[in-house]
Amino acid sequence: MKEIHPQHYSAYKVYLVLASLFIASLVASNLIFQKFFYWDFFGVYTFEISVGVLPYPITFLITDLISEIYGKRKANQIVTAGIFASLFSMLIVYTAQMAPATSWSPINDKLFSKVFGSTVIAVLASMLAYLFAQYIDIQLFHFWKKLTKGKHLWLRNNCSTFLSQFVDTFTVVFLLCSVGKIAWENFSILLLSGFLFKVLIAALDTPFLYLGTYILRRKFNLKPAEEINL
Repeated sequence: MKEIHPQHYSAYKVYLVLASLFIASLVASNLIFQKFFYWDFFGVYTFEISVGVLPYPITFLITDLISEIYGKRKANQIVTAGIFASLFSMLIVYTAQMAPATSWSPINDKLFSKVFGSTVIAVLASMLAYLFAQYIDIQLFHFWKKLTKGKHLWLRNNCSTFLSQFVDTFTVVFLLCSVGKIAWENFSILLLSGFLFKVLIAALDTPFLYLGTYILRRKFNLKPAEEINL
C-alpha cells in the first residue's frame, strides 16, 4: 500500500474544504435567485441585482485559488462536481414540489411553488452560464499564468474573472428573459448591474486571493508559481 505523504494529506483536506464551499455557494445561488435587491453605491450607481449573485464571487475566488495552488485539473474537477450538485439539487426541489402539502403545513403548495417553482429553469440557465464562465475563467487564468511565468497574480485573477463574469451574467439574464421569467425591458439594467457588481467584487477579492495563496504556499512549502500535485 502506497504511503501518503503528510503534506499531500493536509493539502487534500484543504482542497475538500474549498470544494465544499464552492459547491455550497453554487447551489445556494441557484435556490435564492428569485429575490432582487438594490444597492446604492455611494450615490454613484444603484445596482439592481438578484441575491443569487451574492455567493457567486466566492466560487470564482475559490477556482482561482485552486488553479493557483492545485493546478488546472483540480480546478476543472470542482467545476464538474458543481454541475452534478446543481442537477441533484434541482431533482430534490422538483420532487419536493410534486409532493402534496398537508392541510397543516406552514408552507403550502402554492407558496412553495412561488418560491421554488422557477428553480428548474433557473438552474438550467445558471448551469449553462456557469459551465461557460467557469471553464473560461480557468483557461484564461492559466493562459495568463503561463504568459507571465507565474508572476502578476492580480493580472490573471482579474483578467480571467472579468471576461468570465460577463459571459455568466449575459447568459443567465438572456436565458431567463427568453423563457419569460424576466421582462426584456429589464435585460439591460440587470446585465449592467450584475456585471458591474461582479467586477467590483472581483477587484475587491484580489487581496484575499493573495492572502490565501500566501498562506497555502507557506503551509505546503511551495515555490512561487509552483503547484502541488495531488
